[in-house]
Amino acid sequence: MINFWVPIAVLIVSFLLGVPIVLSIMSCGVVYLAMTGLDLSIIAEQICPNMFNSYTLLAVPMFILMASVMNTGNVTNLLFGFCKALIGKQRGALAQVNIIVSLIFSGMSGSAVADASGIGLIEVEAMKEDGYDPAFSAALTSATSTVGPIIPPSIPMVIYSMLSGASVGALFLGGVIPGVLLCAFLSFYVAYISKKRNYPRGKKYTFREFLGYFKRAFPAVLTPVILFAGIYGGVMTPTEAGAVAALYAMIIAVFLYRSISFRQLVEAVKNTALATGVITLLTASSFVMSFMVAREGISGIIANWVLNITQNKYLLLLVINLVFLMLGMVLDISVIQYVFIPLVLPIVVALGINLVHFGVVIVLNMMIGLSTPPFGMCLFVSSSLAKAKLDRVSKQIIPMILVMILMLFILCYVPVLVTWLPGLLGF
Repeated sequence: MINFWVPIAVLIVSFLLGVPIVLSIMSCGVVYLAMTGLDLSIIAEQICPNMFNSYTLLAVPMFILMASVMNTGNVTNLLFGFCKALIGKQRGALAQVNIIVSLIFSGMSGSAVADASGIGLIEVEAMKEDGYDPAFSAALTSATSTVGPIIPPSIPMVIYSMLSGASVGALFLGGVIPGVLLCAFLSFYVAYISKKRNYPRGKKYTFREFLGYFKRAFPAVLTPVILFAGIYGGVMTPTEAGAVAALYAMIIAVFLYRSISFRQLVEAVKNTALATGVITLLTASSFVMSFMVAREGISGIIANWVLNITQNKYLLLLVINLVFLMLGMVLDISVIQYVFIPLVLPIVVALGINLVHFGVVIVLNMMIGLSTPPFGMCLFVSSSLAKAKLDRVSKQIIPMILVMILMLFILCYVPVLVTWLPGLLGF
């Protein structure tokens, strides 16, 4: 076991020293190979077949490009205007708009950070101008951005599919109802807090004005429709649908809205390449980590140990969720996804827990971590956009986190909320 624990110690020390995640995981693998006397060429033997045969992973750059184009162009402004007209004159209207626009944009981005940093800027500025507290504006923007990877497309679900073998199409469908319910839960909280704090009402729009906003936003709103129709109509795979949706996003941004220049389009492609490079390196290094875990039989040891304690899958789901919530407070989502999920998957399979159900639950769990103090990435992004102190934003987001955790445990113990839609469509 020393061959396992020494590399793990190297991994932990690397994290504590602030070494980039990719290099930390890679150094763990290299130390393991050196200690066991294995040739470094085995890394290529492990990585190449897994990487080059993973057609599903090609969907990731497509989703990133789609979100990048939408954020660079004027599309997010149009979506925001449409949602303002949709919500109308109710109290706390802009806070409700924040939720609805994140729900719609989530069908285009697949990334919580893309949501928080892209359309989040528009949301925060509009709320501050309307008299909302900057800390509340940032907290709500961070919380609503977590919907991004729950509603399809979802980059974390694509990676989970690669790790677990679960169907991407089923995972995407499984996230629809939970994503809508999460927005509804947050909407109820916003309605309560808006009344309590007397937040301003929205503007009343005539039907003609609403129709104008709808017409301008309609081509953009069609993006997730194209994605869904392509996948579930049996015309395209998720990867192909992602490519078509990304191309459609570029066409409407360049030719219809004329809101993105050639230079900006090139920049969007560059940003996509950089983000894809990071994800690819993380995926490659995770294969080496998986090889180490498999060779030492760690998954089997953990599974036997846990199953000797309890074989109650509901109790196990509770423990896993509590552990992952605590990990989300201190670790980056990449570490949780690539290091810890493969460790618990054998236990999940052994107890007969539906992999699609578990995937949606664990993705929501990780998204909560992105908004949880002290190291939530979305929390940092939104507080920076709002120019609000992190401690004040953290205080404002705690009730929203409790709402999201309530939703998490409802999903955990009512699996039909996840599995009903995939089952209905034959996934």
